[in-house]
Amino acid sequence: MRIAITGIGMVSAIGMNCSETLQALLNEQSGIGSMRVLKSVHTDLPVGEVPYTNTELKAMAGIDSTEAVPRSSLLGMLAAREALTMANRTCDAFISGTTVGGMDLTEQHWLDYAEGRAIENICLHEAGESTNVIARHLKSINQSPFTFIATPSTACSSALNAIILGANMLRTGQAEAALVGGAESLSLFHLNGFNTLMILDHEPCRPFDASRQGLNLGEGAGYLVLEPEERAIERDAHILGYISGYANTCDAYHQTASSENGEGAYLAMRGALQMAGLQPSDIDYVNAHGTATQNNDLSESSALMRLYGDCMPAVSSTKSFTGHTTSASGGLEAAICVLAMQHGFVPANLRWSQSAEGLVKPVGHTLFQPLKHVMCNAFGFGGNESVLVLSKEGSELIEGGLVEKVKCHDVEVANDIDVSAYVSGAEARRMTPQMRCVVAAARKAIQESGVGLPDAIVCATRWGCMLQSMRFLQDMISTKEQQLKPTPFIQSTHNTIASLISISTGNHGYNATYSQGEDSFACAMMDVRTQLSLGVINTALVLEFDERVESWDNVLRWIGEQTCNIAKATILER
Repeated sequence: MRIAITGIGMVSAIGMNCSETLQALLNEQSGIGSMRVLKSVHTDLPVGEVPYTNTELKAMAGIDSTEAVPRSSLLGMLAAREALTMANRTCDAFISGTTVGGMDLTEQHWLDYAEGRAIENICLHEAGESTNVIARHLKSINQSPFTFIATPSTACSSALNAIILGANMLRTGQAEAALVGGAESLSLFHLNGFNTLMILDHEPCRPFDASRQGLNLGEGAGYLVLEPEERAIERDAHILGYISGYANTCDAYHQTASSENGEGAYLAMRGALQMAGLQPSDIDYVNAHGTATQNNDLSESSALMRLYGDCMPAVSSTKSFTGHTTSASGGLEAAICVLAMQHGFVPANLRWSQSAEGLVKPVGHTLFQPLKHVMCNAFGFGGNESVLVLSKEGSELIEGGLVEKVKCHDVEVANDIDVSAYVSGAEARRMTPQMRCVVAAARKAIQESGVGLPDAIVCATRWGCMLQSMRFLQDMISTKEQQLKPTPFIQSTHNTIASLISISTGNHGYNATYSQGEDSFACAMMDVRTQLSLGVINTALVLEFDERVESWDNVLRWIGEQTCNIAKATILER
């Protein structure tokens, strides 16, 4: 099977569609500037902001101005509509990565929630619900009646992992066409979170430059429509490019920092090339993750140098245009790569001026040349490393029907488990009680199954690590964004547990987390069964967890729901 790309759509600080984005890239026009929509006390921090209010975005989408809609969903609607319109078809699978979800509404209404007001917005906090909002909108305008919806939440690699799942679903016959990518809006939560890590630049960012001081956060959405080449040809669709290879690994090094030698990034890039049947010298351009932080640029450069040696292709980071759109970056930048292939150019790495030892030398200005094969990198917290290879002409990908029977080893862990048998005291001090239980469940399952270190670690969670999320949110509001601690933010991401397991076991294998409400576990299991069927993995650890938090519980009680503690582990063996 050859997987064709027949539609792309994008929204960011440099354009509300593909045409505007293309012109900004060609004109080397950055969208990074002062905050206009986000209301933060940190006005000294530049951002890549979409220059429209929520009310204006609703008008563009044809939504009533009084309807409560997460900003991430509004951005996603516009980008998804463009992709489907360009492809001129509907899709049965919709996979959209996000981490922020509806946090912008939660932080606006947190005090209202506590007093029983604005109750209708509560469920919109969920990452998966922000995806559902986009899906319902697309269905209402007859663009797609999706039969499968999933929300990967692996921090900054979320959207690229959505592309990987969509491609795998096509290869196993579980979908006829897939709309894949991600959407993320700026929020006070993650602006302040990144600020506590001291990795935000007070000037426009300079990826791979010797003077780089950190990243600029951005927002946006990017989607691709994927379908088998033969179906695209049958309906005379315009094929924009092909998905020819991809890989996901874990750096297994640190929750927020990358290893010095970029092991996870290196393995992911090498794996994507192997799947595509390409040599490093075949790649014409690498759209680097390139965040402009001291750590990322050195680590990614090390991985690139290990892989490419003397045949380094053109490299640039388009985050110098859009800012770091976090969970949306893999979808947005993959769409930018398609534009680059279509129009024969390498986007500039804006504001680069000075090289330094250990750093790759990026393309400083727009470079016009034919592009046959392009690599797109997206790396997230917890060392979640994902890489995509796109090509002008497709390569044949292995197909496979779903494996009917797999061996399962289940472990359910009560909250009174002797955690000390599986989690050391030093580790426990850095975890919430529920995190300790989940890690204990994982280690117990691995130990009792006897299958050894699993090839993949996949998590399912509706709410994520809520205790840390609520701690950071409450502190942010009560201190008015001042003197916040980084630990609650670091551990607030949905993929915290999956990365903790990989780091503690040194597991560089496939690593993913799904947050799709009540369907989260089903999405995780489907992903694992798909990879088992394709022979990508032979064993997998699947974890289901959620965390009961009193402050959030009190809020949810108004709508007849409540959080609960879940800590379950399953080992699947082919």
